[in-house]
Amino acid sequence: MKIPYYPGCTLSTTAKAFERTAMSAAEMLGFTMVEIEDWNCCGASFPLTQDNIMGLAGPTNVLIDAKKECLKEGYEDKVVTLCSVCFNVLRRTNYAFKEKKDKLDTVNFMLEKDYAADTNVYHYLEVLRDDIGYDVIKEKVKKELKGLKVAPYYGCFLLRPQDEVGFDDQYAPTIFEDFLSTLGCEVVDFSHKSECCGSYSAMRSPENVEECAYNVVDAAAAAGAEILVTACPLCQFNLDEKQESIKAHHSDATEIPVVYFTQLLGLALGMDVNDFKLDENRVNPLPLIQAKGLV
Repeated sequence: MKIPYYPGCTLSTTAKAFERTAMSAAEMLGFTMVEIEDWNCCGASFPLTQDNIMGLAGPTNVLIDAKKECLKEGYEDKVVTLCSVCFNVLRRTNYAFKEKKDKLDTVNFMLEKDYAADTNVYHYLEVLRDDIGYDVIKEKVKKELKGLKVAPYYGCFLLRPQDEVGFDDQYAPTIFEDFLSTLGCEVVDFSHKSECCGSYSAMRSPENVEECAYNVVDAAAAAGAEILVTACPLCQFNLDEKQESIKAHHSDATEIPVVYFTQLLGLALGMDVNDFKLDENRVNPLPLIQAKGLV
């Protein structure tokens, strides 16, 4: 099974380990992610102005290119993403066009295209749940991650706004929890799993990001988590990178590693952990994983 894949900018630069583990795990689970040709940036945030036509041009072009791949023989009629932000932008773009066809007509005129808002956008987690199935994944697991207390961190972009994204229940999501349970993890529920990490405020207000990150990490630690897992490169960066400065300002701060969900998937499937580049994290997860006897 071949699925067109949209990497977005970060997966091709600072989040290569996220992409590499996802693509390797896909092959082990029976599907191939094929990068779409000539892709461009999705815009990195969904345009929120009322007259958001220009902001929709970039993601529309991505969806058009993805549709071309979907029409090839042997390819699934969907495009898969890994980055939560890209997923949010692409899904919401389709929703915007279905709500107001005049916007679609205008963007098509600008791009000189004939897009029908019919490219199915899936997140990798949805492919695992809906196309592969947790039962199949469980059969492929070589090393159950028993004893590893994992807090699933959704952040903002996977869940909101629910009517436009439709990923999971924004107040009581379960897709991450079910996935982690399949790997044998001890899933830790915590109060801040869908709170903001500070997002792009990292550029103009790093102190606010530090406080947001502290609140998330502190809540996870208080609930008994040993490791945080996310699907967002920006969340991973903010939560991991800020822990050094958090320790300087909060004497009670507890360090917690922050990893991508595909890295835990790869670990459970028996991949070589040395390929995950975990030692590049600010808080290195390797000592914890080794202490748990998982490598």
